[in-house]
Amino acid sequence: MCLVGFAWKTHPRWRLVMAGNRDEMHDRPTAALAPWADAPVLAGRDLRSGGTWMGLGPCGRVAVVTNVRDGPPTPFDGPSRGALPADFLAGTITAAASAQAIASQADRYAPFNLVLADAHACVHVGNHPALGMRPIPPGVHALSNGPFDAPWPKVRRLQASLESWADRGSQALEPLWAALADEQIADVADLPQTGISVEMERRLSASFVRGEGYGTRASTLVLIDRDNRGTIIERRFGPEGVFLGETTLTQEPA
Repeated sequence: MCLVGFAWKTHPRWRLVMAGNRDEMHDRPTAALAPWADAPVLAGRDLRSGGTWMGLGPCGRVAVVTNVRDGPPTPFDGPSRGALPADFLAGTITAAASAQAIASQADRYAPFNLVLADAHACVHVGNHPALGMRPIPPGVHALSNGPFDAPWPKVRRLQASLESWADRGSQALEPLWAALADEQIADVADLPQTGISVEMERRLSASFVRGEGYGTRASTLVLIDRDNRGTIIERRFGPEGVFLGETTLTQEPA
């Protein structure tokens, strides 16, 4: 997952609204959004490591993880970051307690951002550039593959779109899909410096990354109402952004 925005306790209908894009190599084996057979989780699944990037669990539990970009990818033989959201979604420990436990061992993982939410709290855990956790206050937030508060151009655009949508109290989802489909390329002067080429930084500055070998694989919306009723919707894409399908799943309150 390379871009995610979320409105926490700001919308009149939904306690949490999350909108995100997962960018990945198109040949990485992945299962579409579905109920998991081995856990009470509704999510897509990375078939190489067994984890997920974004999903919905019982009682309105939501989690999303992004990697943190710091130069070209390097080999890493530690535990998978995809297990972090999967374990939280399948568990019963609160978001705050889970975040504390993860923060205590976050240095075992490659650089990541993790957002956990339940009925009581929304919390961020990260391990790069600094290790720690923080509660997320009510409001609209967004992050990508940098530090939690890094104002990258596509982060600012998604946050602005989500803020406008939430402020109107809109229940139409198409503006959120449109924000995730944004292919605007940032000006060179506005690009972050993450240790990759300017050409690659420009390509990855779009919210929706279109490419033959690498690009946006899935766009996902998660909506949790104030009774903990959850809906997750996934749109899937192939090489060059070809639309492959859409799935909607709901989870009733416990």
